[in-house]
This record gives sequence, C-alpha cells and structure tokens, in this order.
Amino acid sequence: MRVIWTPLAERHLDDIFRFIAESSPDYALRTVDRLTRRSQQLGRFPESGRPVPELGREAVREVFEGPYRVIYSVRASRVDVVAVIHSARLLRRDDLESP
Repeated sequence: MRVIWTPLAERHLDDIFRFIAESSPDYALRTVDRLTRRSQQLGRFPESGRPVPELGREAVREVFEGPYRVIYSVRASRVDVVAVIHSARLLRRDDLESP
C-alpha cells in the first residue's frame, strides 16, 4: 500500500524538525528520519496501529514513535498520514485533516 503524507502532516513534521533543530540539528534529522521510516511500516502493516481513542473510528489509527503520535487513515488502496503530534498534547480537531 502507498503511504501519503497530507500537507498538514508534512507541516507538523517541519515544525517538529525546526523546534528540535534549535538545540540539535543532528537530533532533529534523526527524529524526522525515525518518524518517516515508521510511516513506511504502515504501508506494509496498515492495521498495526491502534484506533485513535479520541475519535473512536476504526479507520483512523495511530502508532507511536518516541514521544510522537503518527495518526493515519486507512483507505482502500493507501494509507494517509494525517498528523504527527507530541503525545503530551491533547488532540484537537484542527490537528487533523479530515481523515
């Protein structure tokens, strides 16, 4: 299955990179690399994550990579990564593109 990053999820990834890079550019690169590699697992195992508890919809799932929640939507022929947020934050509707 193809893995597609939505524009909002890409912005989240850019924000994470910029925030971490302020203190450690190398760690920022490693973090973004781990997050993107984790998303590739979803193409092979789309059901590997759990449903997002706040949404209660089976097709919107999440996996964790370090302190980050990679939230994705399982479609018929692809997986859409819709958000990447820190797990200490509460999930808000504007954190997601319509999954």
